[in-house]
Amino acid sequence: MANDDVIDTLNDLIETSKDGEYGFRTSAEYMRDRQTQQLLLARAEECRDAAARLQALVRELGGKAEDGGTAAGAVHRGWVAVKSKIVDYSDCDILEDTERAEDVAVARYRAALKQNLPPHVHAVVQLQAEGARRNHDQVRALRDQARALRA
Repeated sequence: MANDDVIDTLNDLIETSKDGEYGFRTSAEYMRDRQTQQLLLARAEECRDAAARLQALVRELGGKAEDGGTAAGAVHRGWVAVKSKIVDYSDCDILEDTERAEDVAVARYRAALKQNLPPHVHAVVQLQAEGARRNHDQVRALRDQARALRA
């Protein structure tokens, strides 16, 4: 895989990680349950750290690292904020939206792992993909708990 293609793949994952950071922070802001709020803030920090690691890899490869999320991620966060203000937006609703965002992150990491990345880059992406999957599964479990309480 050409160096520029590796950098493009990493920059896409940086945007994904930044979307995760910002998304988890936004979800935490509107979450009523304090324990879940703290968990989401911890996931935001993990996403921030993941982006920083990917940015370092891009610089090592001689590229210019992205430093923000995607437009779609910004729209999603805005939608969460708007919905929380105009409707009875429950913790379960927030977790459902957060899970959908994590579906996107998992898919983007899965696609990146199909690329012919250099071994040291692949190792980092693999580790972060496992983290994205763990985040998704944890949010889904919290969502399931919230649904059970609502039923």
